[in-house]
Amino acid sequence: MKKLLLSLAMVAGLGLAANAQTKDPAMNGSKLGVGADFAFPMGDFGDVYNFGVGGSLNLQAPIASKLNFVGEAGYLSFMGKEYTSTFGGVTVTAKAPSVGFVPLKAGLRYFLAENFYAQGQLGASISTESNGKTGFLYTPSVGFEFPVADKMAIDFGARYEGWSYSGGTNSFIGLRAALNFGL
Repeated sequence: MKKLLLSLAMVAGLGLAANAQTKDPAMNGSKLGVGADFAFPMGDFGDVYNFGVGGSLNLQAPIASKLNFVGEAGYLSFMGKEYTSTFGGVTVTAKAPSVGFVPLKAGLRYFLAENFYAQGQLGASISTESNGKTGFLYTPSVGFEFPVADKMAIDFGARYEGWSYSGGTNSFIGLRAALNFGL
């Protein structure tokens, strides 16, 4: 019986040691993330655009226990929808052109549990179109990241993102899948 208990204790100890070697590097060091972004427009923005796709770079640096500074830059392209408008009794069908944006964000990521986080960011959304506008950007999000190697983690996040302009707000639900590398 003692040998069985000792064997179980050793197996449990080895399991804990193996788990400790693959802890998420965000919990104890800086990291760089490369991700794919997908956006699903809402409201008036969703009336004109189907979806958005792009990529982003994310830098995280710990500033306190369970709290990271997050800086992010990316690119999103939104695909235009076909829409119908009526002017003076004449109905016209057209397709909105695709548009591009460079969102620049900074904020905080707090780990609620070891791999589950809540995040808030503020920044600017810069249109890549001629005569395009720059909007104030805000985005709360939640997500989880889990280690896949000693200095690597997979990060999945979901967010609401709003871009406020003088004429209104463009908003969407965003999804991000990323690979984070410990620095």
